[in-house]
Amino acid sequence: MAKAEATVEELVSKIERGELRLPEMQRRYVWRSTRVRDLLDSLYRGYPSGAILIWETDDEVAEQPFAVDQQVKPATKTQLLLDGQQRLTSLSAVIRGKPVRVNGRVRPIELLFNLEHPDQLSVISEVDDDTADALEDSGDNGEDGEEATEEEADASEDELQKRFNRMTFVVATRKLEQLPQWVNVSEVFQRKNDITHFLKQAGITSLDDPRAERYTQRLNRLRGISDYIYRMDVLERSLSYDEVTEIFVRVNSLGAKLRSSDLALAQITAKWRGSLQIFQAYQADCSKIGFELDLGIHLKNLVAHATGQSRFLTVANLRLEQLQSGWDDGCRGIDFALNLLRSNVGITSPALLASPFLVISLGFYGAQRNYSLSSDEAVGLLRWVLLANAKGRYSRGSSETLLDQDLKTIREGGTYIELLERLRTQVGRLDIAPEELDGRSQRSALFKTMFLAFQQAGARDWQTQLAIALSHVGSAHQLQFHHIFPKALLKKSGYSTREIDDIANLAFIGGRANRRISDKAPSSYIPELIASNGDQPFTSQCIPTDPALLPTGCYREFLAERRRSIAERLNAFLGSPRDSS
Repeated sequence: MAKAEATVEELVSKIERGELRLPEMQRRYVWRSTRVRDLLDSLYRGYPSGAILIWETDDEVAEQPFAVDQQVKPATKTQLLLDGQQRLTSLSAVIRGKPVRVNGRVRPIELLFNLEHPDQLSVISEVDDDTADALEDSGDNGEDGEEATEEEADASEDELQKRFNRMTFVVATRKLEQLPQWVNVSEVFQRKNDITHFLKQAGITSLDDPRAERYTQRLNRLRGISDYIYRMDVLERSLSYDEVTEIFVRVNSLGAKLRSSDLALAQITAKWRGSLQIFQAYQADCSKIGFELDLGIHLKNLVAHATGQSRFLTVANLRLEQLQSGWDDGCRGIDFALNLLRSNVGITSPALLASPFLVISLGFYGAQRNYSLSSDEAVGLLRWVLLANAKGRYSRGSSETLLDQDLKTIREGGTYIELLERLRTQVGRLDIAPEELDGRSQRSALFKTMFLAFQQAGARDWQTQLAIALSHVGSAHQLQFHHIFPKALLKKSGYSTREIDDIANLAFIGGRANRRISDKAPSSYIPELIASNGDQPFTSQCIPTDPALLPTGCYREFLAERRRSIAERLNAFLGSPRDSS
C-alpha cells in the first residue's frame, strides 16, 4: 500500500475534474450542515482530520455519483475514494460554493465565519444521537440552520446571540448574515485575493482600525484550510474488487466509522453489481409518498425476507439469487406495510413511528400470509401496530433482538394475538396509565401517538385553523411543539428542565401561532383564544382550560390533570380499556 499526500485544494480539484470517483460500495452523502461546520472548525484550528483511502484500478467498477457536480469521467485513469467521502464532499461544496444533492434535493451548505470569535475554543461539540426521533425534524425546510428550533422557542434572542458569538463557525441564518462580524465562508474562498471587501463589510474603513490586522489574519487563516494536507493510503492496482471490499469492511469496522448497514451494503454490492441503483430507486419511490427511510432499513428488510431474521452477519453467506429474491420479496412487503400504515392507521411519515423496524415486521407479516387477511385479523393487526408503536416495542433493549423475536413468531405461523402477548410480556400492560406519561419528553414514543390521537380528534392550529399535519408547507404553518407554559416563565419560577419539557406541557401548533404566543402566560392567552375560537382547539389536545389550573403556581396540578386526560384519549384511540391489573 503506497503512501501519498495531497492538500484539500488538490483533492477538491480532483473531484471537480472527475479524477476521483465513488465506488458503488460507498454509502450516500449524509452529513448535516452542523457536521460540516465542525469539520471546518477543526481544520481552521489545525486539528487532525484522519486519512484518505483511495484505490487505483484498471478494472471497470460500478460507481455512484458524488453529491457534488463532477466533470465527465476523463480518459486518464481515475481513483476510487473508499474513505473520506463525507469530508471531501463537504469541503468541495463549501470551497467551490456549490450545492449538494441529498435524498433527491439540492441544497447549499451555507456557513458563516465569526471575525470576532474568541481566541480559545469556548463551545464544546455535542455528541450526535443517531437514534433521535425524526419527529423533531418533520418540517423539512431543506436546510438545518443554527437558528433556534421549536425546542428553543422560549429562549431570548440575546441568549441565542451570546451563544453564537462564542462560536467560530455557524450554519447561516438570515439574522446572522445581516451582522457585520459574520462573513460567508464560501465567499471567502471565492474572493481569493480580496480582503478589502470583507473588511469594508465589517465596517472597517481604514487600515489604522485596530481590527483590520486581526480580521486579515483570521481571513487568511480561513483560506489556509485549502492548504491543509491529508495523508492518503493508496491501494495497489493488483487487488481484486472482492479484496478491496473486504478492506473497506475491515477498515470501517475497526474504526467504527460506518454502521453495520453500510458495511453490509459493501458486501452486497460486491456480489450484486449495479444493485445500489436498484436500491436507491426504490428508496426514492418510498420517499415520494412521504416515507424517507434510511437505506439501512431497506437492506435489513432484504435480509429479513431472505433469511427470516434481521442480522447483517448473514449477508456474507448469501448467494446472489438469495439477495435478489430477498430484495423483490422485501419490496412487496414494504409496499404492503406503507399502504396499511398510511391508509388504515393514519401514519403518513416515519416521523410518527417509534422505530422504522415496525415497517419490516409489518411487511413480513403480510408476506407470510400472502397478503390475504380476514377482517378480524386486519383489525387485530392494526391494534398491535398502534400499541407496539405507542409502547416503543423496538425502542427498548436490543432492537434487533426484539425484531428477530417478532419475525420468528410470524415465521412460525403466529398471529397478532401472539405478537400482542409478546408485547404484554415486554411492557407489562397494554393500556396507558397517567403515571406512564410523567416525565416523558418529546422523544418518547407516546408523544408520537399523542399526535395521532389529537389529529383524529380534529386538532387544529390556534391561529389558521388548519388541521395539524406534518405535511404543511411554509414556516408559518409547519408544525412546532409549543410549550403551553413557556420555558422562560417556568424557569423563573424554579421548575426543573424535566418538568418544563414534560409532554403534558406540549401542544402541536403552527410556527406563526407559536411565535405570536411567545412567552405569554397561559392564564393570559388561553382565555383570549377561547373567546375568539371556542374551546375545541384545546379540548382536542386534552388541554385543561379551567382558570384555576392556569397560574404558574398551579403548573404541577395542570400537568397531572392533562396526563389524566391524555391517557384517557390514548386508550380510546388504541382500543385499550384501563387495565385493572
